[in-house]
Amino acid sequence: MTRPVRAAAHVWPGGAPDYRSWRAAVLRAEELGADVVLGYDHFHKPAVRRTATGIALEPVQPDVSNFEAWTALASWAEITTKAEIGLLVTGIGYRNPDLLADMARTVDHISGGRLILGVGAGWYEKDYRGYGYDYGTLRSRMDLFTEGVQRIEHRLENLNPKPLRQIPILIGGAGERRTLPLVGKHAHIWHSGLDLEKFRTKNDIVKQHAAAAGRDDSAIERATNWTTAARADELLAEGITLHVTELKPTDEGYDFTALTGLLAWRDANR
Repeated sequence: MTRPVRAAAHVWPGGAPDYRSWRAAVLRAEELGADVVLGYDHFHKPAVRRTATGIALEPVQPDVSNFEAWTALASWAEITTKAEIGLLVTGIGYRNPDLLADMARTVDHISGGRLILGVGAGWYEKDYRGYGYDYGTLRSRMDLFTEGVQRIEHRLENLNPKPLRQIPILIGGAGERRTLPLVGKHAHIWHSGLDLEKFRTKNDIVKQHAAAAGRDDSAIERATNWTTAARADELLAEGITLHVTELKPTDEGYDFTALTGLLAWRDANR
């Protein structure tokens, strides 16, 4: 399967002065030509830094303005017209999985069939503690995630009315023991954010799990984080076609420089 190169804007609400600023950034991202516009599923903005192995939490996690994600998605479904919309990613432990499937179906109908259902095990402890959820252990969160994905698929198949299309399930992560088997069996989009060599290794594992599940692995769109055009060229050669750039609010508003660079690269590779 040959896939088009696509660009996604991951628009953070945390730190925005008000909802209108976040809303305007979503509309601007679509206006500029983003194929996908994503939010995050956090009740508090995580203060993080990128490292060679992923992300690390800053020692201080300040409270700043923030907004709930799924409520906003229903609004985005009305105000956008072309871009696919979703979250990177929904914490499976925050909502009953059957309810989450129903929410996704409803937003899919509101949007005219443009929802992507991003799901993950959840990781930000402050969200759990602050809102009274059981943080548990990585193992217990992965157990909930495994069960939750299965329940979501079952509920989506049995809702009346059904979604307007088969809602793509996006799974983020690269854990070999628990996450990648779920990717191979269930995901339509896999977001990994890995460097080239690690991606090659993990991608081979995804292919094996897809084959074991009787799936063609080309049905899984590969996604990663945007950094530079040179790195994107390397990853595109390995089959990663969906590139995601973060847009975070500053005192001067949202900066769209990275998105315009990603869009220029995308257009040159279509």
